[in-house]
Amino acid sequence: MARSRPTRYCRGGPLSRLDLLGRTAVTIEVPQGEELDRTIFTAKAVPRVGRMLSVTPDPETIIIISRDTVEPDCSVCVDKVPGQTCDPRSLILGESRNTSVEFTCPHPEEVFSVEINREIDCTATSCSGNIVQAESALFPDFKRTFTWDLKVGSTRAFQLDFPEPGMQQIANEDACPDEHTYVLVTYLRTGPANVGTFCKGGTVSSIQVRYKGRVSLQVPGETKMDPVDFKLSVGPVTSMVAIVKVNLPPGVSDTTFISANYPDDFPDNQQMQWDFAVPGMHNYTVHFHDRTAPECLGKDVEVEYRQWDKKVTKAGLTDKQPERRQGNFEMVLKNCETNRTLQGLSLKYSVSVTRSGHPVLCTVDLSKHPKVSLQLEKVASDPYCEMSINSEVLKTINVAAGGKAELSFLDCPNEDVRLTASKLIAGCQDVASCSETLLTVPTLDSCLRMPLHSFTWHLNIPQDSTIDLVSPSGGLQQSVPGQECTAAVSLHVEESEGFSLGDFCANGIIQKVQVHANISVTAMTRDFSKTKGPFLNVTFSEEIPETIIYKVSPHKSSPTLLATPNWPKGMRPSSTVSWIVSLPSQYQARVQVVNVSQPKCKDRHTAIKVKLLDSEKELLSRREDEKTDDKLLVPQSFYLNMSNCIPEEGNFGAVTQIVLEPKTNLLAILLGIVGALLLLLIILAVVCFFIKKKKKERLDKEASIYIGRGNIFRPGERQFSKARSDNESHVYASIDETMVYGHLLGDSSYADSMQDHFKGMQLDSYQTFTGPSELPVLNEPEPEPEVEHFNTFLDPSHSFIPPRPRTPIDRQDSLGFQDRRMVDNELYTFKNTGEMNTIRLSGADMEPELPTSEL
Repeated sequence: MARSRPTRYCRGGPLSRLDLLGRTAVTIEVPQGEELDRTIFTAKAVPRVGRMLSVTPDPETIIIISRDTVEPDCSVCVDKVPGQTCDPRSLILGESRNTSVEFTCPHPEEVFSVEINREIDCTATSCSGNIVQAESALFPDFKRTFTWDLKVGSTRAFQLDFPEPGMQQIANEDACPDEHTYVLVTYLRTGPANVGTFCKGGTVSSIQVRYKGRVSLQVPGETKMDPVDFKLSVGPVTSMVAIVKVNLPPGVSDTTFISANYPDDFPDNQQMQWDFAVPGMHNYTVHFHDRTAPECLGKDVEVEYRQWDKKVTKAGLTDKQPERRQGNFEMVLKNCETNRTLQGLSLKYSVSVTRSGHPVLCTVDLSKHPKVSLQLEKVASDPYCEMSINSEVLKTINVAAGGKAELSFLDCPNEDVRLTASKLIAGCQDVASCSETLLTVPTLDSCLRMPLHSFTWHLNIPQDSTIDLVSPSGGLQQSVPGQECTAAVSLHVEESEGFSLGDFCANGIIQKVQVHANISVTAMTRDFSKTKGPFLNVTFSEEIPETIIYKVSPHKSSPTLLATPNWPKGMRPSSTVSWIVSLPSQYQARVQVVNVSQPKCKDRHTAIKVKLLDSEKELLSRREDEKTDDKLLVPQSFYLNMSNCIPEEGNFGAVTQIVLEPKTNLLAILLGIVGALLLLLIILAVVCFFIKKKKKERLDKEASIYIGRGNIFRPGERQFSKARSDNESHVYASIDETMVYGHLLGDSSYADSMQDHFKGMQLDSYQTFTGPSELPVLNEPEPEPEVEHFNTFLDPSHSFIPPRPRTPIDRQDSLGFQDRRMVDNELYTFKNTGEMNTIRLSGADMEPELPTSEL
């Protein structure tokens, strides 16, 4: 144990008591010739004053407690009496168990410092993840140094990745502003080398160190630990001492870097690399500020610059370094074998970055547009875009009304900057002095290349007056769910306090909007240059009792939706809104509140009322605590009013649907029905008359002509004994078959009966043909035997028609009766089995033909 220097005291001073810890030697010096006064002081033993801590090291963690100062006398002890061991210099704790640590002085944090070490062997584990704890409860008031000893394969590197915003390299002897200083050391064959000292917040994003190294974090006493949560992983195979990756910031910057061991010597025959990521549209320049060149025994010191798809550029320490270049690059510092008796290699340099683009300048003069102001806002996250006004770089630029400004845009695409403009409309004192105002967009300076995003008019009304808004294109449409605006231009209307009245577009049913408040109207469209004429006509009228009044003319073809202001968020407390709904003649309206939200009222009540314009009688009146009818039929133009209470919770708002229906007239319907029936009867009478007349004409024209075989006569050659070609007496209305074919039946009884059947005068009927002798004689078939029931001439299976029930022979009177035996005989001259035709035969038709078959 080292002896401390003795302290000398004299009598007669202010010191009245002295407490000494541990064993103490007291020496009293008495001048020569004087006796010792034994009452100089008294000594007594008092209990020892120290500090005891309970410590539990983490697994695979070693805690080293070591003395920093010689004074005062203090020891650190482990465990308790009687097995306690003490050491005045240091103590090492390596077991992960609860251990009692006692200091023999009351303030050991002023004497000792603590190192908490952890060893990580990446050759035995996967070696990935976070290695720093966010907080350590060990020795919080001591000066602490956290160290991590890292090891990977001899040819590989371990990689440390730092979170945003990265790390900043400082001189090795400096300390960080937040008192959290990081030191990175690599162990080479020639000895340890300090890769660098770093602080939180900088451009270094990652560091790769070859083989073995140590990361240390120094935290002073009485400081809460707030470390960088960096990650550890196994890096690639490398021959470099270290590889530092840097992300240079956009804009104008100048970042400093130093070589390993700076300001001491860089290791011989070693290389160190920096990888720089340069922002786009930026130029970089490398400046060497402080350098020392060694005496090389072999090759010279070189600096190499490598860029993607470009050749390697080599330079010496005194050569000109790259200036105003673009793109990412790598810088490698190569040392030679040096004469170690002389000064070695060291380098301190910086990389400066500037913008490479050329700014677009614009001078804005608003003096020619009174009461118009401009606002430019950077809306994209592109870090390369820089806007400035009068040489001051800002993210939002405001140009006041009537002012002038010098604007600059550097690498700013038009879509990355949002340009808006506004105009204040005020000045009239009363309604009589206010004139009509058209909301139009002025032409801005042409140097503002970005499109105008929106234009806002701020309208201030005189006292006791109302603003009237009318669309010059024939009406406004309120945009609500189910009735959204699809027009190119949309208008957002809100009160001066930011309370929205709604979004509107042109070509709607709202003829006028009256607002009793200061409002702003914002127009938005894709291209203001394509819009022509004013957006709205603004006039001022006398004060109205409601907050807002809409004058509405619903369409006949489609339903109309009316929403309260600020839908669906709810109306302003104690505000009212009214719709004056004008219906076309002969139409009625079906009104339905399709969506409503009711609040819990603190004062007053909400109300929904409907009444006719020319009547004070209310068709509907409902409060928030009453159920609203689903549908209401209104016969003519009406007044719809809604008012809000002072809500305690919730909001009041509603959407009303209006559907127009034609009115029904009962007298007109009855007259229409009677007229339709009368017309139907007339049509039926006319149809029956024509059908009867046509039937009569058809019956008058029916006839059958018997044409005999042989060349007896030809009607066309006028061989009749009577000249009848003119009176058509040879055309017959009807011919009875039994009179023509009766001689073929061979039944005299039947023939006799047929004679009786046909009474009266018989005109121009043909008798049995007895032609010339050269014609063949017709052989009559033998009569069939008499049976109990008379059958048809042929079996039904031999006839053209389907089988029939047996009927009396009198059915032969029917013209529809057919006999197969008569079909092949030319005496059978009926053209069809249906109706008879009157046929005139020409001379060619009367040529006789020889028979081809017999009956």
